[in-house]
Amino acid sequence: MYFKGQKFLVAGISKSGKSACNFLLNRGAETYVYDDVVCQSVQESVSELCAKGAIFIEQGKLREAIDICDILVLSPGIAIDNPLPIAFKQLGKRIIGEAELGAMFMRSTVIAVTGTNGKTTTVTMIDECLKNAGNNSFLCGNIGIPFCDVVDKASYDDYSVAEVSSFQLETLSSLRAHIAVITNISADHLNRHYTMQNYIYLKGRILSNLKECDYAVINADDENVFALASNLKSKVKYFSLNKVVDGAYLQGSSLYYEDKKIIDVSELSLAGKHNVANALTAICCLKLLNVSNDVIAKTLSKIKGVKHRIELVAQINGKQYINDSKGTNIDSTIKAIEAMENDTVLILGGKDKGETYERLFDKIKGSCIVHTVLCGENRFKLLDGANKAGYTNITLCGDFYVAIKLADMLAKSGQNILLSPASSSFDMFSNYEERGERFVNIVNTLQTEVDGFA
Repeated sequence: MYFKGQKFLVAGISKSGKSACNFLLNRGAETYVYDDVVCQSVQESVSELCAKGAIFIEQGKLREAIDICDILVLSPGIAIDNPLPIAFKQLGKRIIGEAELGAMFMRSTVIAVTGTNGKTTTVTMIDECLKNAGNNSFLCGNIGIPFCDVVDKASYDDYSVAEVSSFQLETLSSLRAHIAVITNISADHLNRHYTMQNYIYLKGRILSNLKECDYAVINADDENVFALASNLKSKVKYFSLNKVVDGAYLQGSSLYYEDKKIIDVSELSLAGKHNVANALTAICCLKLLNVSNDVIAKTLSKIKGVKHRIELVAQINGKQYINDSKGTNIDSTIKAIEAMENDTVLILGGKDKGETYERLFDKIKGSCIVHTVLCGENRFKLLDGANKAGYTNITLCGDFYVAIKLADMLAKSGQNILLSPASSSFDMFSNYEERGERFVNIVNTLQTEVDGFA
């Protein structure tokens, strides 16, 4: 890519857009920036980038920028069928994402992980184990660290462990991973990807550049993922909770890799069946990178959970408050429900992602959930799913704060209050992290109120 001879338009000045812009400016590229969101953080980023030489495009001059710019660097938050990328496509111009920009210049060995659920925990496990084995390892991608931020840090002898979302895969074609992983595929983001077939196709793109010397790590228990393993050029390894496979598997109460025991389930620091699957996925990757069983076992026995994923916030009046704001789809919330050991009041709701909720409430009916509080933009669609499933232990409200207060009133000593929305956060919040922090802050006020009466 000839940076000094082409003009770039970076659309969406979030963390990844800012990183892409800095990457281009540092290489002498003529760089234009645009964002239709007006907020303080965006304004601060634009001011900082313009001070470095970027050119800000106002809404009224966007058409001019489309005409003069050669390449669009698109934020993953902007869909590929948005009018802006469509305009570039109609002119025969190139559209890439920040991840694609970074991937083109990545020198390190890449372990790339995608899937509907488990991505963040899996890449964290892999990264920690690699570091504990004495390697330089860099997390990047959808975990919140842009690809462009690690390109110049990670050298040929290092590892980059990348979490890759379906949004990023819309504009990602140059990523050449040595190990590409698909954890699982279930319905998610259908409001953006429209059909399950398209969503599966996008996830499968992570395998497209694998060569004969590379590896695909595949979930043998997931039909959607397993089908993607056919006709690959690369070698294939599997992980499974249910059977012995060529790779990593659960047998009895222990995790194995190719007939060698790695660790017992009871020794894993992260509880829940979903974390056993995450650990098996990580083990499969790590053994392909020749990390010792001892390092893997020691790391997996001590590793801390991912923030906002089944995270214990506080214990107040005998009740446990659990933050699973990262539960943004049905399957993720089901996994959180399965991890509960006590009766639980569940808080659901946010922005709809094109799912139907009857199967969620079918699962809730046979679980430890004793009551469900519905809030957010999709609360009536959730209520419709509950009605179809014949589930009636419901309280409905519109406000997030009220939902937490209601859950607190409904829960008894010895029970949990679980925030696991099964929905995106964009009806009220910028992202699931902001929603999780808001939950934590509200819970802390409950603790203050209790302390005040003590």
